[in-house]
Amino acid sequence: MLISISVLLFWSTPSRSQVLTAEDSLYSGLLSKEQATVLSGYGEAAYALDLQKKTAEASLRRVVLFVGHKFNNRISLFTELELENALVAGNGSDEGITGKGGISMEQAFLKFNLDPTSYIVAGLFIPRVGFINENHLPTTFNGVDRPFLEELVIPSTWREIGVGFYSTIKSVPGLNYSVSLTNGLNSGGFTNGSGIREGRQLGSKAGGLALAATGSLLYYINDFRFQLSAYAGGSTAVEGRVADSLALNSGPFGNAVVLGDVNGQYIHNGWNIRIIASAVSIGNAAVINKAYASNTPELIYGAYGEAGYDLFYKKHHGEKSLIAFGRYEYMDLSARLPYNGIQNDVNRKQYIIAGLTYKPVRGVAIKLDYVHRITGEPNPALIVTPFPQQIPYYKSNGFLNVGMAYNF
Repeated sequence: MLISISVLLFWSTPSRSQVLTAEDSLYSGLLSKEQATVLSGYGEAAYALDLQKKTAEASLRRVVLFVGHKFNNRISLFTELELENALVAGNGSDEGITGKGGISMEQAFLKFNLDPTSYIVAGLFIPRVGFINENHLPTTFNGVDRPFLEELVIPSTWREIGVGFYSTIKSVPGLNYSVSLTNGLNSGGFTNGSGIREGRQLGSKAGGLALAATGSLLYYINDFRFQLSAYAGGSTAVEGRVADSLALNSGPFGNAVVLGDVNGQYIHNGWNIRIIASAVSIGNAAVINKAYASNTPELIYGAYGEAGYDLFYKKHHGEKSLIAFGRYEYMDLSARLPYNGIQNDVNRKQYIIAGLTYKPVRGVAIKLDYVHRITGEPNPALIVTPFPQQIPYYKSNGFLNVGMAYNF
C-alpha cells in the first residue's frame, strides 16, 4: 500500500489528514513510542463470471501482511509479504492439488526522516507512478479489478531495489516531489499484449547493469489532486558478453524504456472523479525482437476516466458509503511496431465498467461490477493452436464480478 491518499494529504494539508491504517500512522510519524512494532495488512477475494464462455473463477487474490518497526523518530522499517491466489504448492493434506499462487515481498525498505516533510527510502520500494501503483489498497479504488491501464500500461504493483527521496516545495503549499534511482527492467521478459509488465525484476536477483530514474510532481489544491510522473531506465538484464552476442546495448540505460503519466483527481461532496493518460516508449524494440522474438512494440499508450458518487454521503459523510461508479478505458498495447513486429488488433482495447462499492465501515469494501471489453480482431498469423482445438475469442465480451476487500 506504501502511502494512502490520506497520508499524501497529511504532507500538504495536515488539517485534512485522515489516518486509515497502522502502517499509515507509522509512515506519517504519528506513533508516539520511541520503539514500536506495527502490524497491518490488506486482502481481497473475487468471483468473476465470463458471460460469453459461460465459465467462472473464484480466487483469494491476495493476502498481504505488513510488519513495520520504528527504531527511533528518524528511522523506520516497512515490510509487506504477499500471498497471491491462496495456494502456492500442494502438501501432504492437499495431495493432488497444484497450487496456482505465489509468495513475494511487496516492499521491504528503511525510511530515514530528514525533517517533517523530507525523507529517504532505501530497499525494495514502489516509485510514485500513476494512481494505483503507490496507492493500491483494494478498498481505495472502485471495481473488483484494478483499472486495466494500471496493469497493462503502468505495470502495478511495480517495485524495484533502490533509493528514493521525497519532499515538498515549501514556497508552493501542496506541491510534493520525488526522485528515485532503482535497478532497471529485463527486456527478455517483455511480451506482446502485456507491455513491459513481465520485464519487472521485483527485487528477485535483478541482473545486468541497467538502472532507472523516476521522478514525480504531486500537487494538491482545494479539492483537486494533480500528478505528473516519468520513468526512464535500461532494460538489459544480462552480463556484457551475453548482451554483445544478442546485439543489445549493455550500459546502465541501454535499450531504454521511457514511461510517463499525467493524472488528476477531484473529490468533493461525495463525488470522486479521476482521469489519467500514460504512454510507454521502447526505442530499441527491433533489436529486442531480434534477441528474444517477443514482438515487442515501440509505443504503448492508454487513458481512462472514472466518475463515482457516494449515495450515502449526505447522511454519513464517508463513514459509511455506497459508491456508484462508471469508468471508460482505452489502450493500444502495440500502437507502433518496429519493422520486424507483427500487428495484432487484439491489443486495441476498450473497457466499459460500471458498478457499486459498499463500505459499511472504514477498511471494508464489498464490490459488484460489470465489465464490457471490446477489442480488435486477432491476427490469424499469431494463432498457434489450429481449429478445432483453438479457443474461441470474443471481440465483444462481458464479465460480471463480485468481490470483497479489507485493510486494517
